[in-house]
Parts: sequence; structure tokens; C-alpha cells
Amino acid sequence: MKWKWPLVAIVFFYTTAAWAGEALSPYTGQEKREIKALSRDEINGYLSGDGMAFAKTAELNHYPGPKHVLELAEKLQLSSEQRKRTQAIFDQMLSEAVRLGKDLIEKESLLDSHFSTGKISEAEVEKLVAEISTVSSKLRAVHLKAHVAQKKLLTSEQVTRYDALRGYGKPDQQIHHRPKGH
Repeated sequence: MKWKWPLVAIVFFYTTAAWAGEALSPYTGQEKREIKALSRDEINGYLSGDGMAFAKTAELNHYPGPKHVLELAEKLQLSSEQRKRTQAIFDQMLSEAVRLGKDLIEKESLLDSHFSTGKISEAEVEKLVAEISTVSSKLRAVHLKAHVAQKKLLTSEQVTRYDALRGYGKPDQQIHHRPKGH
């Protein structure tokens, strides 16, 4: 009989915990956001032109990003011409990404405000979501094209070195001196 009380307590605990967990939404707390669909980090990322994993497919398939190439310029032994052209690729990408990021935030804010009024039509939803998707795809293309342009400037040895410095590839090929913050 002594073993039944601990068993009852355990069952009660897990049943109560499961029930309480089901009551909360993964969105809990997000209803207070300025733009419900975007976190503060996402908004800051869009406004600053950060990569936000838009070019992950390029990065992980041996197409270096200009920002990281500039950070690793010494270790990659970039020539002065490579540095200059990499900076130009980065500056153009950043300018376009910031412009598109602002546009995306404005459209997400408009969608959010229409929903907050409680008077949004299906047609408005279609229009705004299409606009957001268009901006988002343009933003991703800007980042991906920068990686394509960057790869053209580097030698195959520099690309291999870049991958190793960034920690990609087989463990025996990796160089464990990553830049801070990455």
C-alpha cells in the first residue's frame, strides 16, 4: 500500500503539468509585440540588413558571404583588389537589404494593423501577403546573389579556407579559430 501514494502523486503531477502546458500557446506574450508576426530581433535584423539565414543554402554549399570574407580577409590573404571588390559587393547588398527590410516591416505592420481593427477582408489578406512574399523573396535573392558574386572573386583555395575557417566540412578539415560572435 505504501507504494500507491507515490504513484498517485506522480500521476497527478504529470497530469496537471500536461494539462497546464496545453493551456498555454507558444505565442503567449507575443500579443504585446509592436508587430505581432515579428520579434524585436527580427525587426532589428531587417533594419540592419543582417543575413538572417537568407543565404544559408549558398553559405553551406561553398559560396562565401561578403561580410564574413571581409572579417576573414587576413586569413584568406585577400589581395587589395579582392578586398575592394568584396567591400563593393557587401555595400550594395547591405543597401538593398536595408531598403527591402524596411519595406517588409512596413507591410507586416500594415497587415498587423488591419487585423487589429477587426475589419480585414480576404482580399486585403491576399494582397498584403502577396506583397510581403514578394519583398521577402527579393530580400533573399539580394543575399544569395551577393554570395554568388563573392565566390567569383575568390580562388578555389580561398573558398576551401573560408569553409574551414567557418567550421564547415569534415572535422579534420576544420580550423577552430572562429571570429567572436559567430
